[in-house]
Order: sequence, then C-alpha cells, then structure tokens
Amino acid sequence: MPEPAARGSNRLPPSLVAMFALAGGLAVANIYYLQPLLDVIADEFGLSAAAAGILVAITQVGYLFGLLFLVPLGDMVERRGLICGCLVLAGLAAAICAAAPGVAVLAGALVALGVLSVAAQVMVPLVSTLASDEERGQALGTVMSGLVIGIIGARVVGGGISELIGWRSVYGLAAAAMLLMALMLRRALAPLPPPLADTGYGEALRSVGQLVREEPVLRQRMVLAAIGFGTFSMLWTGLTFLLSDSPFEFNEGVIGLFGLAGVAGALIAPVSGRLVDRGHARLALTGFVVMLSVGWGLLALGRSSVVVLVIGIVVFDFGVTGSQINHQAAIYALRPDARSRVNTAFMSSAFFGMAAGSVLASLLFEAGGWYLVCAVGAGLCLGALALWVATSHLEEGRPRVQPGPAEPGSAAG
Repeated sequence: MPEPAARGSNRLPPSLVAMFALAGGLAVANIYYLQPLLDVIADEFGLSAAAAGILVAITQVGYLFGLLFLVPLGDMVERRGLICGCLVLAGLAAAICAAAPGVAVLAGALVALGVLSVAAQVMVPLVSTLASDEERGQALGTVMSGLVIGIIGARVVGGGISELIGWRSVYGLAAAAMLLMALMLRRALAPLPPPLADTGYGEALRSVGQLVREEPVLRQRMVLAAIGFGTFSMLWTGLTFLLSDSPFEFNEGVIGLFGLAGVAGALIAPVSGRLVDRGHARLALTGFVVMLSVGWGLLALGRSSVVVLVIGIVVFDFGVTGSQINHQAAIYALRPDARSRVNTAFMSSAFFGMAAGSVLASLLFEAGGWYLVCAVGAGLCLGALALWVATSHLEEGRPRVQPGPAEPGSAAG
C-alpha cells in the first residue's frame, strides 16, 4: 500500500477529488429524486397532492436531522468507515423505497434516506482536511461542483428514468449507486482517524453551539449563507409560479428544463476555489454577492423574456455557488479539529434559509407577483452586501491554517 498522504504536504490526487465529487453528488441527489415523481407516486398510492407533498417535506426533515446529529460524528469517529457506512445504509434505504408496498413504508424509508444522505456533508470538510493549503479552495470547488450537479441532475434524471421504466427504478438505481460508491471509496481511502477521538457524542453536539458563540467569522458566514440560500429558494419557488402563468404558460416538463441553467453554478465553483487559494477571497466574495443583486435585476427584466430570464438565473447561480465555496473555505480555516461541527452549524443555517425562502416566495408572489419577489430578493442581497462590507475586517489578522501533523488521507489500497 502506498504511503498515506500527509495533510498539508502532498497534493490530493485529482482522481480522489473527482471520486468525492461523484459520491457527494450522488448522495445529495437522493433527497431530490422525489420531486418530479410526486404525481405518479400519488396516483399509485391514492394520495392527494398535499399528502404527496408531505413526502418531500419529511425527506428534507430527515436531511436536517442528519446535519444536526450525524455530521458532527465526522470529528469523533473513523471517517472512512462513517462515510462508507452511511452510503451503504443509504443504499438500503433507497432499495426499501424502490420496493415499498405502501406509503407508510415509503415515508419511513425516505426519512432514513434523508438522514443518511448527509454523507456528502461529511465528505466536504474531509476534503478540506486532506487537501494542502495551496489546493484547498480548488478541491472544495470541485467537490461542490459535484453536489450542485447532483441537486440539479436528480430532478432531470429522476423524471426521465421514471418516464421510461417507472419511479421505483429511480430508487433501485440510486441504491446501486450508493453501494458502488461505498465500495470505491473504501478501496481508495486509508483509514481516517478523527481529530477528537476522545470527545463524547453529547459534548460534541453541545460544542457546535459553543463554536458559533466563539467564532464571529462563523456567525458572519452563517448569516450570509442563510440569505444566499434563502434567496436561491425564493428564485426557484417563485420561478415555478411565473413560468406556469401568462405570458409563458409552460407545462411542468418545460419548467423543469430551466433547472439546467443552474449547471452554470457548477462551472464557477472551481474558479471560486482558485481565487481563494491565490489570496483573493475577500475581493471574490464581494464580486459574488454583487452578482446576487445584479441577478435579481435581470430576473425582474426577464418577466416577459425567456432569454433575459435565463441570463439572470445564470448570473444569480454564479453568485450563490461562488459565495458558497468562499464561505466554506473561510469556516474550515477557523478550527481544523472541528470542521465537521463547523459544517453542521453552517449548513443548518443555510438549510433554514432555504426553507424560509420558499415560504416567503409563495407569500410574496401571491401578494404582488414576480416583481415583488425580485424586489425583496434584491433587497436581501443588498443587505448581505452591506453586512459583508461592514464585517469583512473580522478575518484580518487571522493566521492562515498551517499544515498540522501527518494525518492518513488519500492512500489507495
């Protein structure tokens, strides 16, 4: 077996970064396959539209519980085993979804699938740990590209597979994908001891709140992420109402294709990471937050133009994804021994922002239509820009994370 890579010394093999990106994208896709399948599942089990929608909600709730109670284990237990174990169990949960004889079994399996799909959020801080200082941002950007493509591709692929061979096949293939990725990662990784092996589970959970209290940069990035992902959710929720109404009046299939414009976000992720690696993080984040506001302006102008609307989506997604990479690079530099718990706090804030944004967009569209959604979205993003300008000094004087003691990492078996 080759010598394990020491954190901060050897470069992380591109093949391993790509494997993490693929595994993370497939894991996070598990919670989005359901959305285009709701109609056929409702028909098969005799559910109303509202009852079918609850299946989406409980899957998301499962993911939130995974963020809060499973991701912190990444600082406490052997991480190769944690990631591979989650993937194997996620495969089992997906297989139960595929074979579910009734809605109760399906609902339970979807909750479990949501919880276990946070394996992706264990991988992201691990990549930050394994990568050297010079490549950390780019490695994070590549892995996040995989997650973005997984989120977007799940809706498109899930709907297409369901149309061809049925909705149960979607989860059958997802189960196979999880088992395959677990096998590949187990063979590609050496054992990965945790940074805090002696910390108790209850203590680790309590320390998440302590980290938030002690780290002003973490609080800053949590607020910025909540606004960014909240407005992201506002966009996609409001867009559905806009495109189904006059003058567009598109059907659900055509509306779903607009999600492909979100692939643009995956393209900007490695660029954002390279800007961080080269010391341009503050300037880059300013540009990305400006893009959010500009994107909302273009989206408002796209009220009657598909071309302008798509351009607005692309610009906005550049801003959201570019900011996300920047935020993660900043928070992982705060406490190298607590990256999983830091990620729990950060992603929980982003998750709550997304949930609030979806509700807010529905209320705003009903009250004042697309222009009101865009006005509030732009206002929130301008507020984020003001917050960033006012607080960007928080990172001044913080030392760059230096290589620590050798940590087993990328050795292939």
